[in-house]
Amino acid sequence: MEDYAPVEVRGLSKHYGDLVAVDSVDLTVEPGDVYGYLGPNGAGKTTSLRMMLGLIRPNAGQVRLFGRDPQVSVRALEGVAGFVEAPRFYPYLSGLDNLRMMAAFDGGDAAGRIGQALDIVGLADRARDRVGGYSHGMRQRLGIAGALLRDPRLMLLDEPTTGLDPAGMRDMRELVRRLAGEKITVVLSSHLLAEVEELCNRVAIVRRGRMVYEGHLADLRRTAGSGYRLRTTDNELAERVCRAQPGVREVGVVDGGELRFAAEEATVGELSIGLVEAGAAILALMPEHATLEELFFRLTEGDDEAGEREAAVGAAS
Repeated sequence: MEDYAPVEVRGLSKHYGDLVAVDSVDLTVEPGDVYGYLGPNGAGKTTSLRMMLGLIRPNAGQVRLFGRDPQVSVRALEGVAGFVEAPRFYPYLSGLDNLRMMAAFDGGDAAGRIGQALDIVGLADRARDRVGGYSHGMRQRLGIAGALLRDPRLMLLDEPTTGLDPAGMRDMRELVRRLAGEKITVVLSSHLLAEVEELCNRVAIVRRGRMVYEGHLADLRRTAGSGYRLRTTDNELAERVCRAQPGVREVGVVDGGELRFAAEEATVGELSIGLVEAGAAILALMPEHATLEELFFRLTEGDDEAGEREAAVGAAS
């Protein structure tokens, strides 16, 4: 099993009558990834996770977890854990008793991992309190503790910070980092851009059920090209020089008369020389990189034709 990727999805599709929830999704999660599955609400993220866990059957395509099909063999879920939407517990029982019940269902060594799981999620001191008195964030963490009883190598988490206050979101992000530190591969479904940017090394972005990008965040930013802001002793002259320089694109004036343009790094060097020779001394020349938010909206908003073009860019990167 070590020779297989934790998750391989090929051509995965799910529809409900005329509604297409997931449309021909391909993705690969590598060992050690904190993999962000990113998209607007209603983009098909939860449906995809349900198919990955074998909870619903796809209309087309296949899922492999460590090389095994969860639709064919229950053994495909060995070493796999997580939750889709909010985890559920018996509110009149303590967190500890809920975990004991879960461990009894799992069998094996699960009961012996309860203490460690509570320590990892930071609930050891509240384990004997009734779950009905837990905050939403505590119940989310208890759900992860329950998943840890399976001693997973892969964990799938569906919107784990939804409904949390800022402190709860911070705690959940720290917990995901701790899971990664335990050598657990994590697939994190989210619509929160800051969360994905802070936690994930690789992302898949879905739009209306269809994949529009999969890869490293750094590669995604490179597909947007490099932008620059420029301020000189004579910005009007500098604008003329920029527009005349081969390879300089999208020249425009921004706040305070500064210029913004796009160009490759080598072209910027040539432009710098040309500006000085023309008599526009450079006061500031600053690179600007597209934020994940800008790239996300570029990929997930607009008409279908634009989405198809962006999908082609993502596939080629």
